[in-house]
Amino acid sequence: MKITLKSPLDMHLHLRDDEMLKTVAPLSSNSFCGALVMPNLVPPVTDKDMVKSYKGRIIEAIGSDCFEPYMTLFFQDSYTRAFLEQVRDDILAVKLYPAGITTNSEGGVAALDVETLRPTLQIMSDLKIPLCIHGESNGFVMDREQEFMPIYEALAQSFPELSIVMEHITTAAAVAMLDRYDNIYATITLHHLLITLDDVAGGMLKPHLFCKPIAKRYEDREALLHVALNAHPKVMFGSDSAPHPQHKKEACGCAAGVFTAPIALPVLAELFANHGLLDNLQSFVSNNAMNIYNITPPVTELVLEDTPMHVPEKYNTVIPMYAGEQIGWSIRK
Repeated sequence: MKITLKSPLDMHLHLRDDEMLKTVAPLSSNSFCGALVMPNLVPPVTDKDMVKSYKGRIIEAIGSDCFEPYMTLFFQDSYTRAFLEQVRDDILAVKLYPAGITTNSEGGVAALDVETLRPTLQIMSDLKIPLCIHGESNGFVMDREQEFMPIYEALAQSFPELSIVMEHITTAAAVAMLDRYDNIYATITLHHLLITLDDVAGGMLKPHLFCKPIAKRYEDREALLHVALNAHPKVMFGSDSAPHPQHKKEACGCAAGVFTAPIALPVLAELFANHGLLDNLQSFVSNNAMNIYNITPPVTELVLEDTPMHVPEKYNTVIPMYAGEQIGWSIRK
């Protein structure tokens, strides 16, 4: 069995910088024709020069691969119309992080109040710049995404012309939000389609499956699977592939993030094939994103087949999901 994917996209990707960028960027550009690149570097990407410089470093890291880095800005409520008009052609979206909620988000928004955010969000709405959100409160870790739902509702109601992307959703509550408002969309990761909290901490703790938002309950995973496998038109693949060196994952104060970039498409193909819905994979990993973001990515083709692949133990200092194991599908070389 095989499938040919046209212009596969990863609409939520962490590439980091410096040596880590050089290690992980080619592992995405080998599979995908483009990706929405997250801006939470240190310091975060907050102006036009930083966007252009970071994009240049990404292009240098991927070499000759056909790959478009779709860039993002780290949301600040001080952005003016003149600034956003100037940077509009260099970005695809603006990413909002609640302060301190995930990796390198300390400079995020401290008070998620609609009226405080209104000036910037209204400008974004006018300029048709999508807003991507890491949607978690600072409450009990299993409830954080569900507690964020009223904020999504308030934003959707206040800015009906603003495209709002709920990033890496993990709950049935977020899935239900998709059909409630025309301007709300979502990305779903590979790992949240596969694991629950039991897989992370139900036995021996597995640090390489620890991520934020944390994996949830079985019923949440089933809700995610339902919309992903059926290629709901408002969901798209976003890996949230988040590399950390081994010493930061296997440590006290384990860094949050699952590294899936090298195996994402083969594992997705196996998952969709096992459910008899392989034909829906094209929409989940490409067509939906093109429609939601109104983009025309580079034209590429990637053939996946049900030939087993052995996953390396590590890529430089980064340990991937399924490290050292065999998965059922692979990329045809």
